[in-house]
Amino acid sequence: MAKTIKIPNYPRTALVLQGGGALGAYQAGVIEGLREVGLHPNWVAGISIGALNCAIIAGNPPETRVENLREFWKTICRPPSTAANAMFSALNMFGPAATEMVEMARNTTEKMFGSMAAMRAIMEGQQGFFTPRPFAPGRGSPASTSFYETNAIIGTLERYADFDRINNSKEMRVSVGATNVRTGNFVYFDNTETTLTPQHFLASGALPPGFPAVEIDGEFYWDGGCVSNTPLDYIMNCIPHKDTLVFQVDLWSAEGKVPTDIMEIMERMKDIQYSSKTRGVTNSVKALQKMRQMMWDMIEMVPASVRKKDPRFDEMAKALYGARYNCIHLIYKNKPTEGNYKDFEFSHETMSQHWDAGLADMRNTLEDPSCLDLPPPGENFVTHDIHHKE
Repeated sequence: MAKTIKIPNYPRTALVLQGGGALGAYQAGVIEGLREVGLHPNWVAGISIGALNCAIIAGNPPETRVENLREFWKTICRPPSTAANAMFSALNMFGPAATEMVEMARNTTEKMFGSMAAMRAIMEGQQGFFTPRPFAPGRGSPASTSFYETNAIIGTLERYADFDRINNSKEMRVSVGATNVRTGNFVYFDNTETTLTPQHFLASGALPPGFPAVEIDGEFYWDGGCVSNTPLDYIMNCIPHKDTLVFQVDLWSAEGKVPTDIMEIMERMKDIQYSSKTRGVTNSVKALQKMRQMMWDMIEMVPASVRKKDPRFDEMAKALYGARYNCIHLIYKNKPTEGNYKDFEFSHETMSQHWDAGLADMRNTLEDPSCLDLPPPGENFVTHDIHHKE
């Protein structure tokens, strides 16, 4: 699918990628959807698996970006299951007359093979990503105390991402979030301030106790999701403020049904914890932007002769500058066959489903290209979400 749409000339087009392990293939599908219409970000910000996707996105030119994302995900996921494909093919033989029965059998089959793939990830690790640590969890050093080793992902990142390109901030700004283990503070590693290495991306995804802390310049870091799993506020608070088109791609939905068994409870806990209440964050940002606009308008009402006498007016204007933000929000919706293990279920089949869901959501969003328009006069922050019509 390819079509031409008119894209407003935003100074910034930002991609905001949440963490979520195996669910991250959904973000790759979104990237494919953006490429189809020739829309390329000039700033990527991510946490955990979102940070790893950022590395591949920033580390490749637009023409090879999707292909290398696909190879990256093929590498860290298990090859297609011959047994699963055989069972799905057998189910297809029943034809449309047995739709309900086939759907029930397909869901049962997906759950069975999905849980098996998740169990193998726990027992064996994932190729090109993480491996079980001998005599786990270890002890002594923060870098050696975990259930898995993550050195393999360094080679995978270097294979599919050019770090010279990643550090070319004029081509694309790159920001990845992590948690300082000693202080508990959330930090961003940004290519406008430091030279990014695989360790910075590894630190952003070092979720304890599974993965070890990563040492950078004498400090140890864990997964940014320990504090916040959504980097939207980092984009919004950047000075100088500029008109910005934001694609916020989340992997956990804060909204969901009330669980009725222990496995559903475990899954729901993850959804709530790692969603970082993104709609609440978005609403808070919207309220803040409205207040900024009101204060900016009030400053504009003060005569220039008065403003010249007090430099604080200029300082306030700089902080409040009424840039416009359009936030396109995409949130992955759980498929019925997923369980609490969905973030470490790295089967090829499920990865493809996640990817296709991201691509479909992006295409559906862009069915109405007006969603990309600059906010109308009097507004400086608008949101669009095909899954959540207000």
